[in-house]
Amino acid sequence: MVPDGYYYGAGCGLAALVLRWIAGSRWAIPAVLLACFFLWFFRDPEREIPVAAGAVVSPGDGKVTDVSQILVDGSKKLRISIFLSVFDVHVNRSPIAGTIRDARYQRGKFLNAMSAESAAENEQNIVTVEGEGHTVVFKQIAGLLARRIVFTKKAGDRVERGERVGLIKFGSRVDVVLDADATPQVKIGDRVRGGASIVAITAGAGELVAAGAMAEIRGRP
Repeated sequence: MVPDGYYYGAGCGLAALVLRWIAGSRWAIPAVLLACFFLWFFRDPEREIPVAAGAVVSPGDGKVTDVSQILVDGSKKLRISIFLSVFDVHVNRSPIAGTIRDARYQRGKFLNAMSAESAAENEQNIVTVEGEGHTVVFKQIAGLLARRIVFTKKAGDRVERGERVGLIKFGSRVDVVLDADATPQVKIGDRVRGGASIVAITAGAGELVAAGAMAEIRGRP
């Protein structure tokens, strides 16, 4: 459970007690239901993190809404977009193991997170992670309902693949931007789980596996 769930749940629980005391039990029911919703919404389940070489995991739970090539500063990149509804787990995780090179907060609009414009115009946190011979950018993008983005790391911090790094409160979107030669493992419409679902394999992963196997063979007596 994310601590926020206890804060929101406790607040609604207190409101329910006050309403029950002032107006009766039936007036307290909406506040009780809202408390239950917040406790459920801020759930934080454990996940089994893939160990495959070159695996890029989803930063969040949700539905894949875009897998496409885009231009970033004149260079081709692969972008995978994931929409998080209010029914999804909103804890965000690092897509790869590495060092956070940059974390930049960008203020903006609160457009529908499923729209193409939201990737550039919405309020968002842009995180660059360098590791495993690659640089991966992932974005925490606010949506119509999301009004607060939480990021618990800073530039220079070391993160592991699938490690919790923050959350976006209520409906939102996460984007993963990779080198164009990465191989996507998902398609539009797929459901993914943060930290557990592999969304792409970085280029050269096969070579890394082969090199590791050869080193193991050479090390045998």
